Amino acid sequence: MRILSALAALGGLLCAPLCAREPVRARQAMVVAQEPLAVDVGLKVLRDGGNAVDAAVAVGFALAVTHPQAGNIGGGGFMLIRFADGRSTFLDFREQAPGKATRTMYQDAAGNVTKGSVEGWTSAGVPGTVRGFEYATQKYGSRKWADLVAPAVTLARDGFPVSYGLAESLKGSTKLLVSAESKRIFSKSAGDTLRQTDLARTLGRIAKDGAKDFYEGETARVLATEMARNGGLITLEDLKTYKVVERAPLTSAYKGYGIVTAPPPSSGGVGLIEMLGMLDGSGYEKSGAGSAAAIHYAAEVERRFFADRSQYLGDPDFTKLRVNELTAPEYLKARRATIDPEHATPSAKLLPGLPAPERGGQTTNYNVVDAAGNAVAVTYTLNDRYGNGITVPGLGFLLNDEMDDFTSKPGAPNAFGLIQGEFNAIEPGKRPLSSMTPTIVTRDGQFFMALGAPGGARIITAVLEVLLNVVDFKMNVQDAVDAPRFHHQWQPDALFLESGISPDTEALLRAKAHTIDHSPGWVPAQVNAILKDGGWLQGASDDRAGGKAAGY
Repeated sequence: MRILSALAALGGLLCAPLCAREPVRARQAMVVAQEPLAVDVGLKVLRDGGNAVDAAVAVGFALAVTHPQAGNIGGGGFMLIRFADGRSTFLDFREQAPGKATRTMYQDAAGNVTKGSVEGWTSAGVPGTVRGFEYATQKYGSRKWADLVAPAVTLARDGFPVSYGLAESLKGSTKLLVSAESKRIFSKSAGDTLRQTDLARTLGRIAKDGAKDFYEGETARVLATEMARNGGLITLEDLKTYKVVERAPLTSAYKGYGIVTAPPPSSGGVGLIEMLGMLDGSGYEKSGAGSAAAIHYAAEVERRFFADRSQYLGDPDFTKLRVNELTAPEYLKARRATIDPEHATPSAKLLPGLPAPERGGQTTNYNVVDAAGNAVAVTYTLNDRYGNGITVPGLGFLLNDEMDDFTSKPGAPNAFGLIQGEFNAIEPGKRPLSSMTPTIVTRDGQFFMALGAPGGARIITAVLEVLLNVVDFKMNVQDAVDAPRFHHQWQPDALFLESGISPDTEALLRAKAHTIDHSPGWVPAQVNAILKDGGWLQGASDDRAGGKAAGY
């Protein structure tokens, strides 16, 4: 028995360095996403001569079939593009509040927050995905629209084998898949073939008629009819008037690397820049990756950003935001000065940091790099896993519950526990504040890395931590993605730790007065990333989500 124990221990020691996953490497092009069939679709587009935008659109439509947890045509999101010549742009196809939406629509007569923002037809915002993908294709793509939608039509019509992971996800989501249509379509076990004939017909019309079908044609009419029949708010006028907004990305620098990231209504890009700015020059990294000192300092930085997020961010088309102030060097220096390297700051004593202004807001990520050097990072969402669980009869797609990302009531937490303020209050046509953080990093003016994640508020901290693992702790991209993660979002006042962080480290963090949370339901955001170094592309999928990286 002692010999067996010794051999087992030796095996563990040998496996520690040898069993770490290596990145997938390729010379020319790469696709990384959370679902393997969609990766194959994108890679084929690239092999056939399509550019990164073409592949991103094809992957997005494929995920709407093969990854119903978050892939969608009934939701919305962001696409960040950096071209090989150094230009960059950001496409905002985030959902909007319907025209009938009101500020207090999710409060009862006594002012208590109801479940209407996450349950039922009233939880859905006006979807933006189809129009966003069409906009990207028409302006920046090189392939025919119908050809990019066609693989998704085939997958929906002919079906695909349900993986163990998808089966377990569906099994664990019976309360979310609340409608009869959802149960009819998605009551599947591992190995079953999932065919979605209604969705195939809807995608077929979109392939033929473009986004016009979804926003003005048969799909729009059926969606509006079902909304009216079931007490939802989205009308034909809401669909017809939905527009994509093209915005300038936020840019910054960290230790010689360029940061290109998401502007509002994403809070993620502001957060990434703000947190990197507080870390820069702090020397936090000297204690090493995974050390209690490094985790403590980064968690305190995260805590301060989320305090600011609660007060200062929203839809820039409705509110004048203070992004420049939040990311100004003097503000970040002052914010950094409030961090005690030895003790956690109680969140109750930490307020949003800017002075008062003068009088006068379930997700998936994938990344694509093409042979020409164009890079695309896309994050799009239904909000909760499977959105609000409602599949539109006759259309076959799930609806989002994105209205929960608005402020239902100032000071009341949403489904992700986030406290939100007046800048993010509900208004017709407004886009809710998001945590999605598609990001592209450059080095010496050239593409270096594309990354992003699903996971609600945890997206922002996961993107930050993977970036720090690469830049500050010199990990390869797969190790950076696989490393255990932590998360602090100010309220609740708890430091969430993923399994894999040692008990000794946890004890040191408790000694610094952190309240540690190991909630069984807490899962870190799943990061997908592509990095270029020495002429090789390195693709890293997050094994927490069973994704895939592939290239050539």
